[in-house]
Amino acid sequence: SERIAAIGNVGGAYLMPWAEYKPKRPVPAILFHGTADPIVPFHGGPSGLFRVPFPDIPQWAQSLAERNGCRLAPERLPENGSVSGLRYTGGPGSAEVVFHTVAGGGHSWPGGKKMPRWIVGHTTADVDATRLMWSFFTEHPMAR
Repeated sequence: SERIAAIGNVGGAYLMPWAEYKPKRPVPAILFHGTADPIVPFHGGPSGLFRVPFPDIPQWAQSLAERNGCRLAPERLPENGSVSGLRYTGGPGSAEVVFHTVAGGGHSWPGGKKMPRWIVGHTTADVDATRLMWSFFTEHPMAR
């Protein structure tokens, strides 16, 4: 947290135990996850590929917001096709958490190159995760 201004993740697994999450400062985060991700299940549990128990992604995002000191009543972001979002704000140093849900989305990069559907599932073109992340990162520079 001393060197990372903000984080962005698409289809993250989030397997590190919360007991090991001890940043010196809260880190803003932008997250994207598909509800039909065949590799990292949206609501947790093992996947067809891995037998590790993944966490429930919406609950994980809310837990991160709580650990960042954000209000637990998120703002709903405008829907964009299959993509909806929640913005948790109010954390110290603007350490907000933005969580985008891709309805029917797979384990793929929103707005990115389509990959084999039989491996990763559906890739949405409704949003461009790269542009949204870049905008988020420019809004959350490292405090000097």
